[in-house]
Amino acid sequence: MLKLVDTHTHLYLSQFDADRETVVRNARAAGVRQMLMPNIDSHTAGPMLSVARQFPGICLPMMGLHPTSVKATWRSELDHIESWLGKGGFVAIGETGMDLYWDTSFAPAQAESLERHIGWALKFGLPLVLHSRNALNEIFDILQACRGQGLKGVFHCFPGDASQAAKAIDMGFLLGVGGVLTYKNSQMAGVAKYAALSDMVLETDAPFLAPEPHRGKRNESAFLLAIAQRLAEIKGMDVDEVAATTTRNAVKLFALNQKVPKTETP
Repeated sequence: MLKLVDTHTHLYLSQFDADRETVVRNARAAGVRQMLMPNIDSHTAGPMLSVARQFPGICLPMMGLHPTSVKATWRSELDHIESWLGKGGFVAIGETGMDLYWDTSFAPAQAESLERHIGWALKFGLPLVLHSRNALNEIFDILQACRGQGLKGVFHCFPGDASQAAKAIDMGFLLGVGGVLTYKNSQMAGVAKYAALSDMVLETDAPFLAPEPHRGKRNESAFLLAIAQRLAEIKGMDVDEVAATTTRNAVKLFALNQKVPKTETP
């Protein structure tokens, strides 16, 4: 059976309250061995950690403040995030970054928040998970100042073109490949054809951005297989190779070999 890792799923959100155990069971049946959960803000930390305790070694938490949650109380939100990080047990810092699609009024605060997250990533030796909607160049400018310090991570749902992908990779980051890859005329398809498989990890962003043929429905980790299959088609290789390489990339980046999942299906 294929062994996959969903490097980005919000399994703790209310969309899964009615059938979370079934969702995890279906994911495991589809070959997904582990599911990594990015945090959103101080209100989601509790539910996320509850899911991590419910599925130990399978559902693994990150800690960070989502850029769209950088609002009036963002400084106190970051203090909450920092207090959680001090307790340990997280596989990454995130989800952080910048999002200038809906609102640019908090752009300076988002940039300062990202810089603080970068400091945590370097302090704790953890990868950084970046959200970069309409803000790739702004994020590149911030990351440029950190070159040579060992910063690593992944651009979640990478939104750029091939030249921007090359820049992200050169900065030490992997590309998060999700359901958008399967959409008609997706720019990500061109990026995936250009980039090496060794520079990619798979993700769903569940419950959002379900891949074809599930587009418009609630996304879930079991659908990661459809993303892997589409990537295999684009790269002209067997899906087994896609699964093996992207899983190996995820294991290395997030140090998952230290967090071995249980073998039984929950």
